[in-house]
Amino acid sequence: MKFGKEFAAQMVQEWQEAYMDYNYLKTILKDVLHFRQRNSPSAPAAAATSKGSLKRRVSLYRAFSGLTSRYRGSPRKNINEDEVILTSAVKEEGGEGRYQTMFMNASEEGGEYELMFFRRLDDEFNKVVNFYKKKVEEVMAEAEDLTRQMDALIALRIKVENPELGGTKMENVGISLNSVSIVHPINGGTRTPEWSQMEVIPEVEMSTEANSVNDKRGSDDESSASSRQSKAKHGILGFEPASLEVLDRVKINIEPETPVSTMKNITASSKSDLSYSKEELRKAEGLMARAFIVFYQKLRLLKSYCFLNQLAFSKIMKKYDKITSRNASKAYLNMVDASYLGSSEEVTKLMERVEATFIKHFANGNHRKGMNTLRPKAKREKHRTTFSLGFFSGCSFALVVAVIVLIHARDVLNSPGGPKYMENIFPLYSFFGFIVLHMLLYAANIYFWKRYRVNYTFIFGFKQGTELGYRDVLLLGSGLAVLTLGGVLSNLDMEMDPRTRDFKAATELIPLGLLTLVLLITFCPFNIMYRSSRFFLIQCALHCLLAPLYKVTLPDFFLADQLTSQVQAFRNLEFYICYYGWGDFKRRSNKCIESKVFESFYFVVAIIPYWIRFLQLP
Repeated sequence: MKFGKEFAAQMVQEWQEAYMDYNYLKTILKDVLHFRQRNSPSAPAAAATSKGSLKRRVSLYRAFSGLTSRYRGSPRKNINEDEVILTSAVKEEGGEGRYQTMFMNASEEGGEYELMFFRRLDDEFNKVVNFYKKKVEEVMAEAEDLTRQMDALIALRIKVENPELGGTKMENVGISLNSVSIVHPINGGTRTPEWSQMEVIPEVEMSTEANSVNDKRGSDDESSASSRQSKAKHGILGFEPASLEVLDRVKINIEPETPVSTMKNITASSKSDLSYSKEELRKAEGLMARAFIVFYQKLRLLKSYCFLNQLAFSKIMKKYDKITSRNASKAYLNMVDASYLGSSEEVTKLMERVEATFIKHFANGNHRKGMNTLRPKAKREKHRTTFSLGFFSGCSFALVVAVIVLIHARDVLNSPGGPKYMENIFPLYSFFGFIVLHMLLYAANIYFWKRYRVNYTFIFGFKQGTELGYRDVLLLGSGLAVLTLGGVLSNLDMEMDPRTRDFKAATELIPLGLLTLVLLITFCPFNIMYRSSRFFLIQCALHCLLAPLYKVTLPDFFLADQLTSQVQAFRNLEFYICYYGWGDFKRRSNKCIESKVFESFYFVVAIIPYWIRFLQLP
């Protein structure tokens, strides 16, 4: 794969405009190449050759920089190369720096193309540097907020687990459990986002270690002081316990997530004193862990942004040297390395501190467990999934052909039992047809989301590594289609038993058995058939049914929107109850249409999905 395609594939879509415009710079270099080809002494001969040979001919006359010049510290004697470019950093009004490149051979024929290239290259480089610096400042500010919230969390742990312990006074800290987003402090102090003053996410020792250090202070002041200085030198704070006074200025709000907690919030009287429970601690730890995971993923994206752009500048300068037979890449890349983009280490150091803190406070010191949680888990595509998808898709197509042939051969639609079949059996199987169609469309959504790099896993809150891909959804849909079409084939019998005037009971119970099988698989508690996704769907469906009593999230109202388009499927499900409950399924007859109750629920069922969506509105 060419670098341009790989560069575009690894971009963060939300930051796409902030990346270096690699393709446009390539077009400028192509103009430089075409001009040199037209004005070279061997232009007539070159015109008769192929494009590949032209590029090869240009590369044959590239300047040779020596076998040892690339090694650091090697002597560079007897080298007399003219300088092609001069790079400099200029300070503009407002204190912002700007990097500029002076092209020394602009007076040469065709030099205006190369001058245009370096001007655009400088614009792209300054854009990347400014964006990166802005994002680093943002993550440093978020790290300060996480630090304060971790202080409050440690104090809450001590308060809940060991209420008798105390500590020194700390600054005011704000923590909220309403969401995973970073919350700014109530009366937070102002800290500069410089690494020299960084105390982001301090590793506060647990209370037992704090007490042991306090006991040793009186007898071993010098050794403890040197130990603290050594730890401070390495960016780790001392063994001071978290202050409990911070909890006097912190209000922990737990959003009601169940009907019981919602009713408690409605009926409970307001309490003036602050009290903390293990449930609040568990909730706080869960949300803080999620905040650390999201923050770490942002740091990974920012580090990838820095690396990709540095690589892009290196690639484009090497391409420039190859086309122009000059040696300008070294000077320009030295400027890139010396800039904030190439020399800053805040993100790398911050990632190390986040890893150490998460492993210590949220993984109980288990390095493997902590890193597996922090790092994204790319789902591996399984060959058996693709094979099974192809197998069931082929079976589905064959069964569709078989059903069409049998209907035509038996003349089912014109037979005496045809109207009964369409009134009684067809609605039973059309329920599964709506489900299969819905799954096909959902698989198409996933395919286009992945193609256009929409992070649907994060948006919907799926657990990483367990989300369904479009192949998985197509596999489930094709499997259900095979079962449904097989049931349709078994129910194409239009002749009753002449003695009993009934159809075979086992055959007529196939639709009900198929529905029972689907429900059993959906609610199966064992770890088979995508259990994580099934339980996620059940949870969202429960939230939709009890919409006023649950906090509405994106998956909940997305599912509610989808249910509004499945009104006919719900009506068919109602028909199941009426047909097998009060109808004579052995004779394929029912009195559902004549029932006032069925007619009333026929409209109620159609209103329920829209009513659920209405209750989700804020």
